[in-house]
Amino acid sequence: MTAGVRGRGREFGDVVSEYMSPEQLARRDIDEQLTACGWVLQDFKSVAVAAARGVAVREVPTTAGPADYVLYVDRQAIGVIEAKKAGMTLTGVEPQTRKYQAAYPEAWPAIEVNGALPFGYESTGTETRFTSGLDPVPASRRVFTFHRPDTLARWLANHAGGKDSGLGLRAGVMHLPGLDADAGHLWPAQEEAIRNLEQSFKDNRPRALVQMATGSGKTFTAANVCYRLLRHAGAERILFLVDRANLGRQALREFQGFATPDDGRKFTEIYNVRHLTSSRLDIANEAATKVHICTIQRLHSILRGDDELDEALDEKSGFEIAPSEPIEVAYNRLVPIESYDLIIIDECHRSIYGVWRQVLEYFDAFLVGLTATPGMQTFGFFDQNLVMEYGHAQAVADRVNVDFDVFRIRTEITESGGTVPAEFVTKFRDRDTREHRLEKIDEDITYDANQLDRSVVAPDQIRTVVRALRSSLPEMFPDRERREDGSLRHIPKTLIFAKDDSHADDIVQAVRQEFNLGNEGAVKITYRSGDAGNKPEDLLAQFRTSYETRIAVTVDMIATGTDVKPIECVVFMRMVRSRNFFEQMKGRGVRVIDSDQLRAVTPDAAAKDRFVIVDAVGVTEADLHDTVPMERQRTKSFDKLLTDVGMGSTDPDVVSSVASRLTRLDRRMTAADRTEVENVAGVALTDLVRGMVNALDVDRQYEAAVAQAGGDPTPDQVKAAATAMIREALQPLAGNSALREKLVEVRRSYEQAIDEASKDQLIINEFSKDAADRARAQVESWRQFIDDNKDEITALQVLYSQPYSGGLSYDDVKELANAIKRPPHRWTPDALWDAYETLDKSKVRGSGHRVSTDLVSLVRYTLGEADILVSYPDLVSERFEAWLLQQSNAGRSFSQEQAAYLELIKDRIATNLGIAPSELMAPPFSTQGGLGKAKQLFGEELDALLDELTAALAA
Repeated sequence: MTAGVRGRGREFGDVVSEYMSPEQLARRDIDEQLTACGWVLQDFKSVAVAAARGVAVREVPTTAGPADYVLYVDRQAIGVIEAKKAGMTLTGVEPQTRKYQAAYPEAWPAIEVNGALPFGYESTGTETRFTSGLDPVPASRRVFTFHRPDTLARWLANHAGGKDSGLGLRAGVMHLPGLDADAGHLWPAQEEAIRNLEQSFKDNRPRALVQMATGSGKTFTAANVCYRLLRHAGAERILFLVDRANLGRQALREFQGFATPDDGRKFTEIYNVRHLTSSRLDIANEAATKVHICTIQRLHSILRGDDELDEALDEKSGFEIAPSEPIEVAYNRLVPIESYDLIIIDECHRSIYGVWRQVLEYFDAFLVGLTATPGMQTFGFFDQNLVMEYGHAQAVADRVNVDFDVFRIRTEITESGGTVPAEFVTKFRDRDTREHRLEKIDEDITYDANQLDRSVVAPDQIRTVVRALRSSLPEMFPDRERREDGSLRHIPKTLIFAKDDSHADDIVQAVRQEFNLGNEGAVKITYRSGDAGNKPEDLLAQFRTSYETRIAVTVDMIATGTDVKPIECVVFMRMVRSRNFFEQMKGRGVRVIDSDQLRAVTPDAAAKDRFVIVDAVGVTEADLHDTVPMERQRTKSFDKLLTDVGMGSTDPDVVSSVASRLTRLDRRMTAADRTEVENVAGVALTDLVRGMVNALDVDRQYEAAVAQAGGDPTPDQVKAAATAMIREALQPLAGNSALREKLVEVRRSYEQAIDEASKDQLIINEFSKDAADRARAQVESWRQFIDDNKDEITALQVLYSQPYSGGLSYDDVKELANAIKRPPHRWTPDALWDAYETLDKSKVRGSGHRVSTDLVSLVRYTLGEADILVSYPDLVSERFEAWLLQQSNAGRSFSQEQAAYLELIKDRIATNLGIAPSELMAPPFSTQGGLGKAKQLFGEELDALLDELTAALAA
């Protein structure tokens, strides 16, 4: 595996990078990425394009000038890379790339499409955009890194062969035939979803969301899409991403059972479909496999190059095992970015956002989400491109879903808790081993509803609920056969949701006793079922297809996606707080089933025309949590929000709005401004925002309260935990007034106030002041700026000191340069220099482009510490000549080679205010032998010599 591409998961950390220019850093990163992606790098002066199948040559001459990189495949030029420094926006660079693509010399072999090399990249090393001239409408898109030579070669070969497909999916979808809904046995909603999705592909929308009610055939719809893209659009490979491994096995069965609309053959008779159950994957060996199925955690493990992933983790939802921090992805040469043309994310409401999203964005692929219950985050991730909206009510109307009734069971202990009286011989059970011991308690044990089944188990509460369920089933299903005692002869297939594995175990025992069922009649299906030797998959199949298993108890393994159509009763013995999760759990009962198939497992059921939700905890009456936008205080200014934080506010609306605005500000900030802010903050802005968002997460708040309370917490305990989390997350901001001021200052530099209240009046209309007046005004404003900021900006503090005592760093000068660059001044060293030159050219020496260190000369001249304004590099050169003369007078001489090296050191000090030994490993020193050569030339005196030169030249 090759790690570190595009700075993601980078492990370089070499000191050299600290002293490279942004352009050099970009070239270095691009070189590393190209090498990782299988390209052989060459300089034009030693070009040999026959050396490998894919060659990237630097600085290739074209009729429009030298191109940064030209890509060659099979000895022919096929594309161009335009390199830019990090932070530069790349869409504006595309015309420049196109210019080089169209200017490749005619004398050299090349493949051209419409008069230009077909492939164009723009890259900063941290961001890369790609345009394919083979696409119907060539438009750039962001890619994780570069494509491999073999991929570009395959696209070109298919293009040369006149094929309609195999040019990339964007070209292939234009050749999809019309959809025959009858041949595919499609429901109207499925037909509409496929048509809309294919149009989205044709419109080059990289992300799309399909919302279809549970039970309306999302996987069947996805299988149709996969088949059409593979059969008619030239898709190379598709990834079907599932929430948990058991849903992967279920999806595999759906593909295996899918009859293709052309000739009725099964999907897997035509195309290989593989459920990835190992983390060892080499796409080069997968040419015959057209569909992969796996979980997000498995995919991450594959990209990491792990030997294996614990199977137990694969059986859980990516949402449940999501790491606390967003994961980073590095390039894996065995699984390049072009491995998949399309990624379909099933149950996409749960596991793809935040910490996992970079796994998806690694691939150069269309992303399609499938869910019944999208939240606002889901819409945002898929760019608001909802191509299909088909809800439960529509599905019921179309007879794709069945409706439901709610049956409420309430008990005293469920709602109010209870008391174990003193002197009662009480059973205690170990949470882990479930070993029992008996003890006569000395005082009452009083517990409330929130502690039930956490710190205290009340078997009779479980029995009472289960007994009420058994006795109420005839009322819920009045048309079913009854026994002599009035109970139902055939218990409808029932799914019970428990709080945890231990609670599920207690419920199973109570169900077996109250319903008089054997081991197969009532089963527990959780992730831990496998620990007892019962594969959850086998238990699910038994529950789905056999008569014997009537009741299944789960925690959340069957909560989403799992298809058990005969379920007619869904029992909630646990509370949930997420509306999306509740809808998914409820959805286990909505699926329709053929009457004959239903009667095969429930003989007295005429048809499934509805199901019953049995609510034993009040979940149907609860105020469930919906996802809301982060920005909740739109009318309040940023500085007022920060003032609220400084005053100790923990109002979630305030905190969420601050997090939202910090995120937007972070996206707009220049690298220099971000460095300044983070130096004041002592923490990265992204980490600060992430902490705030995590603190606002109601699930995290509840988990923290559970940990503190040792069981289900009270509302007051949840509120206290939430407040504590928010305070902790806000501390870097609330306790740092300098940071709040800096944030307001930086934000204002990126925006303008619009004064629509004031009415202007004309003062004068004549030709403007002459250049001297303008220059004088600018110099006066500059002097005022120095006076106003002499205690705020480090460089001015140092330069204001009398006498000047050194200690000024290049970072200090950069801070000053950034400060004067912001509105309202927008000054540069060049502009200030020109103003002084306009006023009195005789007092200014040094023309040409200014460097940042010239600000030192500008400040000193403005403060009257120098009679003549001399460019800082010229000043350093003068001091260097004086120093050399001093050394000569003292009998110290330097060889020609030493003198040349000293010149390089002098130039470094002129632009950087100093020099350290580590800098000798970076250009231009590295091209002259680097630190090793310096030690060879100057021996043990090197460190002292560098200090001496810094003191003499930068004083």
